This record gives sequence, structure tokens and C-alpha cells, in this order.
Amino acid sequence: MRGHQKQLSSPTAVLGHVTPPLSELYSMGRKLGQGQFGTTYLCTDLATGTALACKSIAKRKLLTPEDVDDVRREIQIMHHLAGHDSVVTIRGAYEDALYVHIVMELCEGGELFDRIVERGYFSERKAAEITRVIVGVVEACHSLGVMHRDLKPENFLLKDRGRDASVKAIDFGLSVFFKPGQVFTDVVGSPYYVAPEVLCKHYGPEADVWTAGVIVYILLSGVPPFWAETQQGIFDAVLRGSLDFESEPWPSISDSAKDLIRRMLRSPPSERLTAHQVLCHPWVCEDGVAPDRPLAPAVLSRLKQFSAMNRLKKMALRVIAQSLSEEELAGLKEMFKAMDTDSSGAITFDELKEGLRRYGSCNLREAEIRDLMDAADVDKNGTIDYDEFIAATVHLNKFDREEHLLAAFAYFDRDGSGYITVDELEQACRDHNMADAGIDDIIREVDQDNDGRIDYGEFVAMMRKGMICNGSLTMRRTASDVSVLPAAG
Repeated sequence: MRGHQKQLSSPTAVLGHVTPPLSELYSMGRKLGQGQFGTTYLCTDLATGTALACKSIAKRKLLTPEDVDDVRREIQIMHHLAGHDSVVTIRGAYEDALYVHIVMELCEGGELFDRIVERGYFSERKAAEITRVIVGVVEACHSLGVMHRDLKPENFLLKDRGRDASVKAIDFGLSVFFKPGQVFTDVVGSPYYVAPEVLCKHYGPEADVWTAGVIVYILLSGVPPFWAETQQGIFDAVLRGSLDFESEPWPSISDSAKDLIRRMLRSPPSERLTAHQVLCHPWVCEDGVAPDRPLAPAVLSRLKQFSAMNRLKKMALRVIAQSLSEEELAGLKEMFKAMDTDSSGAITFDELKEGLRRYGSCNLREAEIRDLMDAADVDKNGTIDYDEFIAATVHLNKFDREEHLLAAFAYFDRDGSGYITVDELEQACRDHNMADAGIDDIIREVDQDNDGRIDYGEFVAMMRKGMICNGSLTMRRTASDVSVLPAAG
């Protein structure tokens, strides 16, 4: 491990060739976002003054040759797809001793779902337009021998704040090249959107069409078709594949839309529509049969909640992490060193499992330790570094440590009234540079006594409930990892 790290200190270890220093070509600005595989910053082209985005990936996170291959492949695929109107344009890739930098066009319009909610008016026809863009990206990928493998609403951004801004696909970190008939076995993607054949570790590009079908279902109803409180529960629902077209708003949705979704979510994958066939479907094609009447207000409300719940829980977990005292952090540092038995600077699953047992967590099942590992392994490289370990400890303790929950509640309850209000949540979103769309819907969801605010008991109940964010984590597992199939019987 240490030898590989030493190798990566070379400024050509990932790209394989020397590149000009980034600072000679671009000036770096504010942080735009933190992803699972890198941090994105605003940057400016020094020659033209053009505002761009720069995704910087720390090479210290690239712990295996496979990690290096993933970054190299992401850059190759972005170049391969260059020129498609709905794919973010790469401007160049640069490497120094510490980072790989991917410079690309800037998308300032925010996430797709947030824009839908902002506009307030949403119809099947608008959903069909969005479907054309998403499936158009899938068709372009497949025609060029690329499988995306991680389509989800968060990976589609608006180019700008204009009313008719174009939609761009932005993240190809899990994408791969494929040959016709090639079978893939590693489990990747995001739980709500993952196709059943991916869970069964035997899949091809048809899995992207399934994922797009899930997004269409969410666009029209505001909720995922396969839902549960836990990740395993979501997987079980995906494998069952039972679609609900009876609950609201489905009785008022056109038969053509439901026909399309059924055909996109068919299993086995050989019976599923191809991306090209989806684009030719009467509901999707331009001037097709998708009606222009507005969808029920409940759909927009659900979409707000779907986007916003994840943000609230992320904020709460950040606050809990910050509430750890220096003494607690010192102890955690020693615990990390003790678990990192080979002193590689990262904890493997086996080291975590053995370490937790040594520290008295014998009652944790292997599946729970795997969930803990998944929650902590933010960059999905299969190991936990020190910063991720702190997050893992928070994740492990947040249900049992009252002082952490009290600290998080107090952070949101700015005036010390004993309640969290809409205004206080909106302010917290601003402090964390998060969109505040959907905050009122969160209050309504969490506010069990319907007094328009969240008390401490309601806050704790929310934190302990397996919420939307369970399904937004991106997985990366190989075929040899823990099985995601349901137990027999």
C-alpha cells in the first residue's frame, strides 16, 4: 500500500504524461461542491476570462491500481462523449504531485429537481422533455460503447439560471467502456436506481435504461418506485419489481406514461426497451401524446421533500461531527491507529470488523458493520482514512449518544426556544451553502403534533428514521463483496 502511495507522488502517475501546472492556465475560486470522489471549485481561464469548474481528486485517496484506472477512465470517457449537447464539456485534465484536476464547463443553474420545484408548474409534457434529455444521454453513451452506471437526478445540472437553460449530465466516475455481449459483475450505482440484474451481478448496458425508468417514475409521482427504510429493504423491493400505479397521483397520469415506465422497468433486461426505443415511444417523442396539464400539487411537494431531506440530514451529521470534543477526537485517533494494523493510513473492512470487536462492539452483525463501512467510505475506494473514520464514529454513535443529538438540535434551534422553525432551517441551509427548497415540507413531515415546528423529540425521531438519504449513497462493490441478495425464504 505504501509503495503504491509513493508511486502516486509522481506528477504523471495517473495521466501518464506531463501536463502544464494548473496555476499557469487557471485561477482557482470558491468551493462549489464536495463529491464522493473529489472537490469541485470555481476556476477562471486566465487567457479568456471564462468561468469554469475544476474537479480536484486527491491522489492520496487513490489507494489501489483500480482507483487510478477509474480516474483515468473517467477522463477518457468525458473526452469520448465530448460534443454531446447534454454532456458537460471537458476542457482538459492536469496532474501534479498531489492532485488530478479535471477542468470542465461550469453549470450554475443548480440540480434538476430543485429547478422543477422552483418553477412550480410541472406537467407530463415537461417530464417527457426531461426524459428525452436523460435517455438521450444514455443513447449517446451506448452508441459509443459506454455504460453510465450511476444515473440519478443529482447528476443532471442546469447550465445556467435562465428559464430555458440546457440540462447537462455531469458525473461519469463510475462509467465504463463495454463491448456487445460483455457481462459486468461489480455492484455499482445508487440504491433507489439500481437495476435488479446489477444486484444479481450479471448485467450490461440495459441497466442504464432501468435507472432512467426509475427517474421517470419519480418525475411523475415524487417518490421512488422501490422504497424501504433500509438499504437491504430497497434492494428486496427492486428484486420484487412490483410497481404501484394505484396510489395518487397515478390514476390521473396518462396510460402512455405508465406503459413507458412498465417497458423501461421490465425484467429480464432482454425484454426491456433500448434507449433508442424509449426515445421513439409516443409519450417521449417531441410533440407526442404527453399531456400538458399540470401534475397534482402533491407531486411537487414530494419532489421538494425528496431533494431536501438529504440536505437536512447531511447538515445534522456535520454538526454532530463538529460537536466532538478534543478529548473524544484524541481517543478516536488512537482507536484509528490501533485498527490500522498494517499502518497503511487506511482501515480495510476486515480491520474495521476486528477493531470493533476488540473495542467491545461484539453485538454488531456483519451486515451492520458493512453498512457502517459504506457510510464512512465517502470516496468509495474500499477503505476508511482518518477523516472518514471520524464520520464513521459519528454514524455509529449518533443514535446512542444523547449529547450529540442535543448539540445538533441546539445548532438548529438558534433562539433556544426548544423548537426548530422554518426560518431557523433556512438560515442553517444558507450557512452550509445548501439550497433551502422544500424546508416547509420537511417541517410538515417531521412535525408530528402539527404545530408548525420541530421539537426535540420529533428531531430525534427524524434522525433515527431511515430517511431518503439511505438511497442516495453511491455504491461500489465487487462481485466478491457481501451479497446484496435477500436471504432465502
